[in-house]
Amino acid sequence: MSKSNVDLSKITFFERFESDILSGKKTLTIRNEEEKHYLPDSRVDVFTFEDNRWICRIKITKVEPILFENLNHEHAKQENMSLADLKSIIKQIYPGISQLYVIYYTLLV
Repeated sequence: MSKSNVDLSKITFFERFESDILSGKKTLTIRNEEEKHYLPDSRVDVFTFEDNRWICRIKITKVEPILFENLNHEHAKQENMSLADLKSIIKQIYPGISQLYVIYYTLLV
């Protein structure tokens, strides 16, 4: 997917993460190359992946590359899960991918 095809005003999350996002417990998301283009200080509407339902709005604070093997307990804490769970979920969503991107954000609405 080229950068011009990415909607930088929208991001989707699985419904299972909705309460963690809205409570402020989840403060980052880990994505692949196709979703690394979000810009710091941009405001992005959050929708559910399953049914495209609007959840809230977030402000992107930072985007940084990370290798899968460098994911640590701090990333897991900011995802509101254990490191083992985080790595398992990442492997399910992005099988075989080692280069990832951490998108940090704060809840706006």
